[in-house]
Amino acid sequence: MSATQHQIEGVITQGVTLARGFRAAGVSAGISALEGKKDVALVVNDGPLKNAAAVFTTNRFAAAPVLWSQQVVGDGRVDAVLLNSGGANACTGAPGFQDTHTSAEHVADLLNISAGDVLVCSTGLIGQRLPLDNLLAGSEQAARALGVSPSDSLAAAEAIMTTDTVPKQAAICVEVEQGGDYLIGGMAKGAGMLAPGLATMLVVLTTDAVLSPEDLDTALRQAVRLSFNRADADGCMSTNDTVVLMGSGASGLVPDLVGFTEALTKVCQDLALQLIGDAEGASHDIHVRTFNAATEEEAEEVSRAVSRSNLFKTAIFGNDPNWGRILSEVGTTSADFDPENVNVLINGVQVCTGGGIGQDRKLVDLAADRKVTVEIDLAAGEHEATIWTNDLTHDYVHENSAYSS
Repeated sequence: MSATQHQIEGVITQGVTLARGFRAAGVSAGISALEGKKDVALVVNDGPLKNAAAVFTTNRFAAAPVLWSQQVVGDGRVDAVLLNSGGANACTGAPGFQDTHTSAEHVADLLNISAGDVLVCSTGLIGQRLPLDNLLAGSEQAARALGVSPSDSLAAAEAIMTTDTVPKQAAICVEVEQGGDYLIGGMAKGAGMLAPGLATMLVVLTTDAVLSPEDLDTALRQAVRLSFNRADADGCMSTNDTVVLMGSGASGLVPDLVGFTEALTKVCQDLALQLIGDAEGASHDIHVRTFNAATEEEAEEVSRAVSRSNLFKTAIFGNDPNWGRILSEVGTTSADFDPENVNVLINGVQVCTGGGIGQDRKLVDLAADRKVTVEIDLAAGEHEATIWTNDLTHDYVHENSAYSS
């Protein structure tokens, strides 16, 4: 059935098992340094379609599982995704790539599928080999534990956590006018090294809509552009970022691609905001919106410049609405604007008017709420873009200075 009309319902707190045709599991295999922590997850597409698309980090030191998975998804088919926390398997050379290959073959044997259809994702410390025996044993446990319940979905989301403090899941139901619905679900991990290309993240997205690999790819790239690539916690890019979208076709509904992309973007944005909300050591979630820009690209450039300023981020941590630090970053960009026409608002208070002094900055209360909204009016056009970031705290410095010890 072709679904041309749709109604997008609110985001649901369940992940990859909400969509029909998918099973998941998360188990403890002793890979993580935290005793008893779940550290191996498995997500399986039971079809009838096994279509997929994925995007990966642009870091030139891409990890072994990224190099493997880029090959796997090349034909638009993924039957299963094996994920682990507790080790990134990055910068491990040919032996690390062989470990990834071996783990994919092991999952393929367990599920009676082809190793060339098994995506592999790893997250954790760079520069160490994974304990392969643990990973293989964990994949066996996960294969036996596969299920479709919310608890199975949650277990998988918990297994991919590293410095995350909470699991991250989202899903959505799209009702079609002709009757019936299709579903999109997802899980994500990430709390630091969040920057475009994609973030230190692993994301698995599932849908039971009927879509070709090409349409899945089109929708995914647009959704990622407006979600994960707008999350910029600390300007650092990981070696392991992977976002995969699998389509089972189990709903029997062929969605309007525009409507599907809108729904997928909503799920991805919800997950991206969860990543920012759990950023390492953060005490404020900051939305930097640049509007009335000449182009969307220029609006994004301005918002990103501000979001990456350590001076700005530390000011927000100190509850100091220092708008001068915002304006000085805007001035470093190539965006088209007249400095005498730029306005800046912090939590709705116009602290800068026409590039100069606006309302009293003391009217801005940054201590009352975790969320901070910065709005930059360039008065140069009709476009806008928002970057999501967070403040820079003592806890962030402490957590990352002791990460590998």
